[in-house]
Amino acid sequence: MAVGVFDLFSIGIGPSSSHTVGPMRAAAVFAEELKSSGALDRVASLRVDLYGSLAATGHGHGTMTAVLLGLEGFHPELILPEEVEERLAAIAETGILKLAGEVPLPYGVKDMVLRPLTILPRHTNGMTFTIFDAEDEILHTATFFSVGGGFIVREGEEDAAQQQLEESKKELPLPFRTAAELLEHCRETGLGISDVMRINEEDSRTPEEIREGLLHIWSVMEECVATSLKREGVLPGGLKVRRRAPDWYDRLKKESSRLQPDEPDGEGQDQDFHDQKYWQEWVNLIALAVNEENASGGRVVTAPTNGAAGIIPAVLFYALNFAPGMENASQEDRDDVVVKFLLAAGAVGVLYKEQASISGAEVGCQGEVGSASSMAAAGLAEVMGGTPAQVENAAEIAMEHNLGLTCDPIGGLVQVPCIERNAIAAAKAINAAKMALWGDGSHRVSLDEVIVTMRETGKDMSSKYKETAMGGLAVNVAVC
Repeated sequence: MAVGVFDLFSIGIGPSSSHTVGPMRAAAVFAEELKSSGALDRVASLRVDLYGSLAATGHGHGTMTAVLLGLEGFHPELILPEEVEERLAAIAETGILKLAGEVPLPYGVKDMVLRPLTILPRHTNGMTFTIFDAEDEILHTATFFSVGGGFIVREGEEDAAQQQLEESKKELPLPFRTAAELLEHCRETGLGISDVMRINEEDSRTPEEIREGLLHIWSVMEECVATSLKREGVLPGGLKVRRRAPDWYDRLKKESSRLQPDEPDGEGQDQDFHDQKYWQEWVNLIALAVNEENASGGRVVTAPTNGAAGIIPAVLFYALNFAPGMENASQEDRDDVVVKFLLAAGAVGVLYKEQASISGAEVGCQGEVGSASSMAAAGLAEVMGGTPAQVENAAEIAMEHNLGLTCDPIGGLVQVPCIERNAIAAAKAINAAKMALWGDGSHRVSLDEVIVTMRETGKDMSSKYKETAMGGLAVNVAVC
């Protein structure tokens, strides 16, 4: 099946889609294979090898614990935060892993083999699972790659997966791989970008399922914010980064001349909607809240990755609460905005997934925060009445000014500079949309040219700046 909006916006746990969600998903697939093959009865021992970026920053990203949960049979989109805490505590206390939920094995984080300097050919985020029988003979082994946004690819199946993807795209009513193809569909049909994406989604889902699914995605984003605003103290991991969202929220409620119609903590109060003075503070708050919750290992939506998960919720919050014409909108109208926004953002996300990468370990943070900012700009321009050309221009502006963005997390944690970077990129997205809407859609540099440039820049970028914590802030800021 072709990449769709529900692939780009999937529910999982923090702090990283490529280092937490993908490895858990790969481990769960491996566990299910063992269960279906009948090999579980003969398993005596297990070996997990982590390569490249997974090994280099795995401790800070929760990779090892995510793998343990996956091997027990848990999937990132289904596991609840309380289950995460319960199972990890049990494994740590007993030293026993329940492989596929059935076979007890003495195994834990310390038993994993880390190979940070070994980069497998397909992708820097590689992992190999191997099980042995009582005679130490290999029963089954498999290598997977976590390629960003929670997507996984199995070694040896890359060509088959790509061929299947190409075939599924041909079957779509309005297939596109480039922005030029997407705009051509808009010109030929008279439809907007969100409509083109919707029609393709309807190839596999009913209109009701699409609407319900996207509104559910938004509800999880809102729940993520509400949960974060109730947490206090410092973030886990040792950097002692203080949670700012709760204090900022209290200050905003005091200083702002009105409260939002839909309060982030669920306590809605309708007051004067026209005060625009604090729009940026509210956008900053939403972005920070989501990424603080992500850094805590909480439940978040990949958008398109966990490290960039706060940008689209923050800009969509702006669209619902500050965009012109929303003052007296009904709930149905607001739901329409959510659906339209996420479809347009998803369409642009497809372009990055198809032509470049959304993996920080592959192309740096330009692939994560840059892609999310571009997607958010497109979504905002779409719901503010932009033409397809203006929407494409908004996406182009946002990415053009994120080119070369490095991924250099301090301590390998998705905290500094990641959390603030989401707030900055959300503001960039809003500005990009506004700039595009003040133009007529014509511009010198196309979105496709920027995407290709991002891909090539990522190839040229030193590995030190691609989620390895071996360069930039990660080595220049002392960590005690």
